[in-house]
Amino acid sequence: MDYFSTRGAKERVSSAEAILQGLASDGGLFVPASFPQMTLSEIEALRDLSYEERAVRILRLYLTDYTEEELKGCVSRAYGHTFDDMRRAPVRTVGELEVLELWHGPTSAFKDMALQLLPQLMSTARAKTGEKDTILILVATSGDTGKAALEGFADAEGIRIMVFYPDGGVSPVQRLQMVTQEGANVSVVAVRGNFDDAQRGVKEIFGDAAMAKELAALHTKLSSANSINWGRLVPQIVYYFSAYADLLAAGKIEVGDSVNFTVPTGNFGNILAGYYAKRMGLPVGKLICASNANNVLTDFLQTGIYDRQRDFYRTMSPSMDILVSSNLERLLYHLTEDTATVAAWMKSLAEVGKYDAICLLPALQEHFWAAFADDAATEEEIRAVYERTAYTLDTHTAVAYRAAEDYRRATGDVRPMVVLSTASPYKFGTSVLHALGEDTAGLDEFAQMERLHARSGMEIPARLAALRTAAVLHKGVCEKDGMRAAVLSFAKA
Repeated sequence: MDYFSTRGAKERVSSAEAILQGLASDGGLFVPASFPQMTLSEIEALRDLSYEERAVRILRLYLTDYTEEELKGCVSRAYGHTFDDMRRAPVRTVGELEVLELWHGPTSAFKDMALQLLPQLMSTARAKTGEKDTILILVATSGDTGKAALEGFADAEGIRIMVFYPDGGVSPVQRLQMVTQEGANVSVVAVRGNFDDAQRGVKEIFGDAAMAKELAALHTKLSSANSINWGRLVPQIVYYFSAYADLLAAGKIEVGDSVNFTVPTGNFGNILAGYYAKRMGLPVGKLICASNANNVLTDFLQTGIYDRQRDFYRTMSPSMDILVSSNLERLLYHLTEDTATVAAWMKSLAEVGKYDAICLLPALQEHFWAAFADDAATEEEIRAVYERTAYTLDTHTAVAYRAAEDYRRATGDVRPMVVLSTASPYKFGTSVLHALGEDTAGLDEFAQMERLHARSGMEIPARLAALRTAAVLHKGVCEKDGMRAAVLSFAKA
């Protein structure tokens, strides 16, 4: 399988090269040359397999330059010992909907599903391609990606990682997870700005030819662990197939039955993986894109116009506080198959803050439906679902659960609905407790965890509890225009 840029198809690379590079040389994102297909009988055969076995079946279709044994080794090292549920990504019935729990990994967020595997894929790719330079991973995070990437890459041979997060723009637990990260090859820096500022800064560093030259003199090459990296996106396709297989095994559906998925969405990677699964032959009906008050994607999917020129809100679902959804670029390519048009739209977004893709509206709405929930609606949903089912949603999952219900009311479509649950409620304890009517005044994050445990009955993830005594190791803060200097300083250290 070859890969090329969304902005120009001339440069063809292998999957290993795409994973090592992260971003194409023209600033575009790598996409596969085609969608490999899974027949219904092949999908049905996933039913009795473990998550790891299912992962190998899907990954081998895209990562064709990796051997079967290499993929088995990568998957085993990624998922074999760090998840607290043997099923890795269990499906649980909550009310009338199915909830796909993607937060049983070491950082209690869905990013573990990809970021436990990406370091394995990248280390294997480094060996396969004979790469001798140090790979420096740059990450901009709205909360969960940063810790998951740090956890995955800590002390990885030949790889260093630097994470930028918006100062004051992540939850207290998310911040603690990052600034206490151990590892000789890691750095964490707060940026005075929002997530879009951090993401823009990282993208500018990737496109800085002078910077690349300075790093080359240090025998260092940049790569990414954000979902712009194909190695981050491809593992996410697996859990759509896995959820479908689990519904088959539970007798909830018959093979060939169509299933809808609702996805809390920020950078568009998670829901895009569902689109890939659908294009591969998984019987997916609608993909419901759930946003918070930063509802740029809701507007885009309803109007065809993408406009980031709007107020930015800091919400109780901070991992979705994003106005520039990078992975949307891949979808634009797949719907147009026109790299010049995609490049023009991305240029317009960068220069004037918007672009007009109304021509794609019928194609967009064939696959996607969109809704959003502000903080008041999110709180209401957490409370209502808890009262009806005794199940505790985190803030992001609550946005998605609300959108799934909105979709059913608006369309009358009662096909099975899977809601992707992206984080443990313990990562957002203050907001969840407040939604449940609890007074958190005077309670630190750990007292809040105890209170939430008493209320929900859910086990506190051991690694979150351990943050209570963890030492703060990273205290760096920089301005938006200081990110380049921070990267060079780390590279030279």
